[in-house]
Parts: sequence; structure tokens; C-alpha cells
Amino acid sequence: MRGVFLDIDTLGREDLDLQPLVSSLPEWTLLDNTLPGQVASAIRDADVVVSNKVVLDGALLRSAARLKLICIAATGTNNVDLEAAVELGITVCNVRAYATTSVVEHVFTLLLMLSRRIEEYRQAVVRGDWQRATGFCLLDYPIRELSGQTLGIIGYGELGRSVAGMGRAFGMNILVARRPGTSPGPGHTPLNDLLQAADVLSLHCPLTAETRGMIGTQALGLMRRSAILINTARGGIVDEAALCRALQTGQIAGAAMDVLSEEPPRHGNPLLELALPNLLVTPHIAWAGRNARQALINEIATNVSAFLDGRPRNRVEA
Repeated sequence: MRGVFLDIDTLGREDLDLQPLVSSLPEWTLLDNTLPGQVASAIRDADVVVSNKVVLDGALLRSAARLKLICIAATGTNNVDLEAAVELGITVCNVRAYATTSVVEHVFTLLLMLSRRIEEYRQAVVRGDWQRATGFCLLDYPIRELSGQTLGIIGYGELGRSVAGMGRAFGMNILVARRPGTSPGPGHTPLNDLLQAADVLSLHCPLTAETRGMIGTQALGLMRRSAILINTARGGIVDEAALCRALQTGQIAGAAMDVLSEEPPRHGNPLLELALPNLLVTPHIAWAGRNARQALINEIATNVSAFLDGRPRNRVEA
């Protein structure tokens, strides 16, 4: 049995123990990154393929006659043609709940930075404003406490529930959206009502046909002028040009984006051109705590071993 990891550098392997993965098959090829034109040759003789973000479409899957198992090194499955995999009898497994703590910490790091105006106060110290102040502290930028605010959540799976739990620990009131294309759960709030009520909106839903561009001009127009948007889900859920306008006009108070519609943003992005203290952009690192990345490696190895034992786990269906 031969395995190929197509883009192991996306996991930042320098501080990881790869032994659980390496031990799961007699032979592994660990490729740093694989360009689109190199994928067919890379997977041609593989029985098991691991991919984080490398796209595996139907044509590529059909060209890999030995391929039996695809392990997605993530929870999202949009980089694999699942229908083709079913047609070809290829099992597809993902990894779940490996980065919950890391993502929750990142969400509240971003939220606290915006609510407590950390960047503005940091810049004030750099400029010497505090050093020239007549009082013992600066109060130039109003600080908001999280307690008593309403946290609206779109996407109430593992991550959404965990963010809600942390929000409650801060004393926040929680609303969960009834988003388009899904069956409403008990206590879920219609999306438009949630947008109007939320002081903070945190996105944790997958990127689908229904959610693409969901937070656009209309949705942003419903939000409070004091509201903060946090997106650690997928970049395409937010209309980035519309968000730029909303921030520039004061339609909302702030935004923090850990994901963009193109990653890496080689062709630019309007959010990267804004120099606003109420906009934070981080390079898709909410998931990337060291413990989370090690858990990801361990889970991939477990998926491989379970498949070889005839009991596949974390199967993804079309």
C-alpha cells in the first residue's frame, strides 16, 4: 500500500510528530505542495491520497486506478469531487473537531481586540499620546465589554456551539441563525431577525451555493451600526467589496476576517487595501494551534488505519 500526502507543508510540519502517519502505511510520499499540473502523476500509483487544499476532481480520480481512500486533511470537503468518488468506489474521509479550541480562542482574540480597541490604543502608545497625556490613562477610544451583548451565530455545529459556550462564559446572550438551505433547529432565529439583533456576528457555516455571498449588501444593511462581524469560516460567505463599503461608511463598527475568497490572495483583495483600525485580517490561522495540527495528523493516521481494518470512520458521502 502506498500513500501520498499532496500538500503537507500546509500543516507547518516542522513542529509536528509525523510518526503516527508514517506508521500507518508501508510507504508514504510526503510532498510539500503539489501544483495542479503535477497532481495526476503524483496520485497515479497511490492507494491512499491525503489532501488539505489540493483539488481532486473527477478526471484526476479516474486517472488513479489504484486509489482506494482519500483522506481530507480538514473538515471541509469542497476540494474533492464526492460524486466521482462514489462512482469509482473511492472512500472519502475527513477530520472533525480537531481545531475547536484553537478556533474558539482565535474568534475571541479578534473580538476582544476590536471591542477593546487594542490596535488604536497600541498605536496611541507608539505615537507618544500616552506619554504626553495629563491623566494616568487614555480614554480616547470607547471600550465595549462583551457581557450583556448579543452574539449571533450562523452555523451551529461543533465550532458554532463551542463559540456559543465561550460567549456565555463572557456573559453574552446567544442567538443562533436559521440559515437558508437548512432545516431550522429548535430555538433558531430567522436570519434577518438575527442580523438586526446581533451586536456580534460570528460565522461558522460551510461555503455552499446557499451561503456564498450570504453576508452582502443586504445583510450588512440590516446589521447594527455598532455591530462587529467575525469570519473564521470561509471567505466566500462574505461579499468582500460590500464589507469594505460597510466599514468605510460606518454601516457596521468593525470586522475581523481570518479567511478570504482567494487564498493566498495573489490577485489582491479589497479588504487588504483598507488601512482601518476597525478591520483585522489574519492569514487563515484560526485552526492552526500546534495541538490542533498534531491532532489533525493523528486523526488522518487513525482514518487510514480504520480503513485498512475494514471499518472506515468519518466517511463523507456525496
